[in-house]
Amino acid sequence: MDPGNWAADLEGGAKFGYKLLWVLLLSNLMAILLQTLSARLGIVTQRDLAQACRETYPRAVSWMLWVLCEIAIAACDLAEVLGAAIALNLLFHLPLLAGVLLTALDTLLILWFTRLGIRVMESMVLALVLVIASCFFVEIWWARPVLGEIFHGMLPTLDGRSLYIAIAIIGATVMPHNLFLHSALVQTRRIGKSEAEKRTACRFNLIDSSIALNGALLVNCGILILAASVFFRHHVEVTEIQQAHLLLAPLLGTSAAGIVFAIALLCSGQSSTLTGTLAGQIVMEGFLNFRMSPQLRRLLTRSAAILPAAFTVYLAGDRGTFKLLLLSQVILNLQLPFAVVPLIHFTSDRRRMGSFVNAGWVQILAWSTAGLIIALNIWLTYSTLSDWLTTDFPYRNLALPLIFAVLTGVSVLLGWITLQPWLAGRAPVIPASLVPPPEAIVTPLPPVTYRKILVPLDHTPIDRFAIRHAAALAHSAGATLYLLHVEEGVTSQIYGPLASTAEVAAGQEYLLEIATELAGQGFQVETAVRHSRKPTDAIIRYAHELNPDLMVMGAHGHKGLKDIVFGTTINAVRHRLNVPLMIVRDRG
Repeated sequence: MDPGNWAADLEGGAKFGYKLLWVLLLSNLMAILLQTLSARLGIVTQRDLAQACRETYPRAVSWMLWVLCEIAIAACDLAEVLGAAIALNLLFHLPLLAGVLLTALDTLLILWFTRLGIRVMESMVLALVLVIASCFFVEIWWARPVLGEIFHGMLPTLDGRSLYIAIAIIGATVMPHNLFLHSALVQTRRIGKSEAEKRTACRFNLIDSSIALNGALLVNCGILILAASVFFRHHVEVTEIQQAHLLLAPLLGTSAAGIVFAIALLCSGQSSTLTGTLAGQIVMEGFLNFRMSPQLRRLLTRSAAILPAAFTVYLAGDRGTFKLLLLSQVILNLQLPFAVVPLIHFTSDRRRMGSFVNAGWVQILAWSTAGLIIALNIWLTYSTLSDWLTTDFPYRNLALPLIFAVLTGVSVLLGWITLQPWLAGRAPVIPASLVPPPEAIVTPLPPVTYRKILVPLDHTPIDRFAIRHAAALAHSAGATLYLLHVEEGVTSQIYGPLASTAEVAAGQEYLLEIATELAGQGFQVETAVRHSRKPTDAIIRYAHELNPDLMVMGAHGHKGLKDIVFGTTINAVRHRLNVPLMIVRDRG
């Protein structure tokens, strides 16, 4: 229930009355079918959809599929940006452009919410959506919609005028990136290994998805029906999503309706933002085998969404944001085939799925779903290009060849992933070359012998802990301890080994005292003093000269601002040396 849903349902009801109710019902059935296949893939193969694509297709194909999926995630996040900006406008009368820019701080809000736990967040959002849904259903009762027209809206009718909104509704309901996400999240549950346990998990997942998606269907239908009853019946043109709060005004009053609607819009958008962030991590790890911190991942996704949102608000205002909301949902539908087709191929492969392979009737339904989505996309693309070819717009001669080149590439990619398994004579399977052979981890395990143990010291109390651990290892292995002290004062930075100050003398005396004490206990000790502007560079140079078997360093435990002020040594050292590193701290 994100802002994209609200916009598509509102526009569908206000512009076409009840005629698109059948699209809501059909898209909900599509979502249940595809989410079930996605969950089954994850439960049975222990692979999410992105991983299955990477292990099956050539690298170039996987990269192209990843790019398309990232575009879908950015489009979904675009709806959250606009929804949050609209909610802030309703709550605090903040200008839309300022609200769009403020959503850059959304990362911090998401991180704060996640501390409460995913179930708490889901409960909060569910409570708000239930309140809104209850208000809508009460007002539907007051509006007295004509039941005959509602039932008539369940009959499939579609023309060129309603095609765009129908595609937006399907994209807002199914959401391609959620197919990747669902196939990964189901693996977090305690499913079991046996066929019976997996079958039970598949059955309960079907029930789970059906309840959730049918609940969303009722809310979506409520919004569309009420918009048809209030706006379509009275010939009111909807130009912005803010008008949706007027649907609640008769029940809650104008002021309260705006506040409740804005809060629900903001919070439901945050919930959808969280799923977008998770999906972004899933597809990046799955397609590229590359991991990124959630904060950075969130920031990149949000940055890709803020730029077009701010540009549109600046140029077109409120009317432009509503059109952009609808466009974001259309983009989701355009990307759907590139997730649906591989999903159907993978779940229809008996060697991959075993007894859980799609039955014949499931394959017919799945391919009919994919065919319908592709046909609608082709229809929309054809009608849009026809309009562009007869319209004169800036840079037309440059834009049209580029558009045709992109469409050609996308069409070839879709044709390849659709036909390749049949042209190859078999369904795609994981290439044996990509499945690593099992390796013994513990046995046989060669012994590790420490002969040289390097201990950088910085003349602070933490040195005693580093020396204690290093001495314990040296005692058992008969290793030599190499104590290194780096002078980094101003004179040392300028004059290097020629520097002779009280600080340098104190450092040398400190090092000699430790070495004498260790030697008295029977340890073999070598000392070294280096002068450098950056202690990290001196440690690394000495380590390259010495080639130690182990390095032991004490950690002060500071982070954040202190890292910026005092610098960080351990991270720089560990990333630049191919030496085992032991990090010790004061345990109190």
